[in-house]
Order: sequence, then C-alpha cells, then structure tokens
Amino acid sequence: MTALHISTAFDSGAIEVLECQDSRNIRLRIRADNAAEFAQWFHFALHGAAAQPVTLHFENAGQCAYPKGWEGYRVVASFDRQHWFRIDTEFDGSVMRAHMVPSAQTVYFAYFEPYSWEQHLDLLAGASASDCVEQERLGATLDGRDLSLLRITAPDSLMPLAQRRKVWLIARQHPGETMAEWFVEGFLERLLDRTDSVSRQLLAQCVFHVVPNMNPDGSVRGNLRTNAAGANLNREWLSPSMERSPEVFLVREKMLATGVDLFLDAHGDEALPYNFVVGSEGTPGYTPFIADLEGRFKAAWMAACPDFQDTHHYGYDEPGQANLSLATNWVAQQFNCLAHTIEMPFKDNADWPDALVGWNGARSKKLGASVLQPLLAVV
Repeated sequence: MTALHISTAFDSGAIEVLECQDSRNIRLRIRADNAAEFAQWFHFALHGAAAQPVTLHFENAGQCAYPKGWEGYRVVASFDRQHWFRIDTEFDGSVMRAHMVPSAQTVYFAYFEPYSWEQHLDLLAGASASDCVEQERLGATLDGRDLSLLRITAPDSLMPLAQRRKVWLIARQHPGETMAEWFVEGFLERLLDRTDSVSRQLLAQCVFHVVPNMNPDGSVRGNLRTNAAGANLNREWLSPSMERSPEVFLVREKMLATGVDLFLDAHGDEALPYNFVVGSEGTPGYTPFIADLEGRFKAAWMAACPDFQDTHHYGYDEPGQANLSLATNWVAQQFNCLAHTIEMPFKDNADWPDALVGWNGARSKKLGASVLQPLLAVV
C-alpha cells in the first residue's frame, strides 16, 4: 500500500499536518496567515489514498477566524485542478470533518476553488491582447511581485476621453477570497467582447481601471486575509504606507490621479450563502442622489441576474458611522460617487443551490459578466 502524504509546496498551499497515517483519521490544523492570526484558508494535496475511504479532521475549525463559515459549508476537491467539486462535510462546532473515496492517487482539497498566480498573469496577458486595453505596472509588493492595473476603453469612441466615466473594479484585497478574481475574469471576458452591445456602449462611454489582484503576496503565500506584512488591506485606506500596505498606497495614488465615478470592490463572505452588495450609507458625504444610484444599480442587477439579491446582507451603517478605512467607504467619501463592496459566498447560493459544485469559479465568472448590465443602467 502506498504511504499517505500531504503536500503544500505550491502556489497558495496551506495546511498543518498533525497525523497522516490512517486515511480514515487524517488530523489537520488550518494554518494562520504568515504574519497575522487569521486562519480559514487551506489548500493541499493528498497522495496515496486511491480507493481508500478518507476522512479529514480539521481540528481547529472552531477556533478559526469565522467559525460560522463552516456551518453548511462543504470542502472542495479536484483530481485535475481544473474541475472542482464539493464533498461531504460536517461541523460539530469544534471539529470539521470531510469525507470521500478518491478515485486517483492524488487529490487536491481547498477552501474554495483556487485562482493561481499563473492564472492571474495569463488573465493580464490575455486581456492586454485587446486594442482596448493598456496594462500598467503600478509598482511592487513587499515580496517584489508586480501590482498590475488594466486600463480599458474603446479607442474609436467619439466621446472625448475626458468626458468618459471613470469606473474602477478591484478584487482580492483579501487573497483567500478567490471567487473575486474569478468574478473579474468573467467581467473582462464580456467587457472585451466586441460583439456584445452592452460592452460596446460601456467602452464608448467609460474608462475602466481594473486591478484583478490587490494582494499578490497573500495570494501566493496562501493567506486568507492579509498581505506579507500582516496588513488587512481593506482596513488601510485612510493612511496606507509603502512599508505596510504598498498595494493600497499605489492604487489610491492612481485613483487620485484619474478620479473615480463608480467603484466596485469584489470580495467573498464566509458565512452568508448569498450574493449581495454593501454600500456607503454610513459615510458623512452620503446623499439622496447616491442612494438613488444604489437603488437603481441593485434593481438592474437583480433584473439581469437571479444569482444576485438584496434581501440577505450585513444590514446598514448608521449615518456618519462608516469605517472610512474600508475601500468602499473611503472611495465614496473621497470622490462623492457610487461605491459598492460585492460579496459572494464560500458555500453556495442558497437561492439557486448546486449540489455538485456549490458556488464556484464558473458561477463567479457569470456573476462578473452580469454586472455590466447594472453598470449600463447607472453610467
């Protein structure tokens, strides 16, 4: 019988192995971010368990950053790292257990379908092949990786460049929220489809600034929520620094140079099994005009895509009580514009569940493509 082995020495690999001798009793700890205490992301390969009943015991699940995230959650698995599916999982409030009988000697497990650094580079290169796209290197992360932006607009539009709306989309401030970059991929595929009349009109009227991955270092390191220095980037927008949060500092400087008319920040939520948005109602500069835009945006998205809803969400900030260190609130206040945080589930969309895959990369891409419709409604 082949000896069992667990490996994590690959992009976003993360787990701590306590015991891996009996396939029915594989004992694991979910590893914290490299410089912070957030523990929730995992990604690893199990070797040598073909045709054997496997039970994974995540022994510290109840002590992780978001224990409610395990309620109703199912681990994702893949044999080829291309097609991911859900496996039987239960959580007793302390330990999470996942079960399967692998049909191959190597099987990969993850918290959510990964989006690798190589995929990210391919996404940038593929988009840059369009004559509508310019790729710009904003600077370097703490680990020396490129922080890249895509500037997208129609080169043949009759509208003067200065009059076009400046639309910003960023993703993966929290690196473990990989559905956010899947969302961007679907967004870009539709936006760059010159046979799509919605895309053509938006490209003629807007300049899009897209940062597909705000946290390259955290992504490769296998962090859930922080960068190489342990900074939660979505709490850095009031006073970022090149020493602690260069990713936010560089993007913020670019925003101040270009201006922002509309802002979207793609994320994932551990606990809520729904797609929803968070607005800027708690900012001091919130106005009835922005409230009307928010309402129109959400109504148009619900009409365009049943996967999006506005019933289940975080609730609303009281007037003047918004945390301005969050990207959506800082941008809304700074530029007096429509700004939304987009949240997608790690679990499934409870309104339209899929027993095989739950919420996954492909569904995130479709949601990303569908957001062009509400953008057109408010531009």
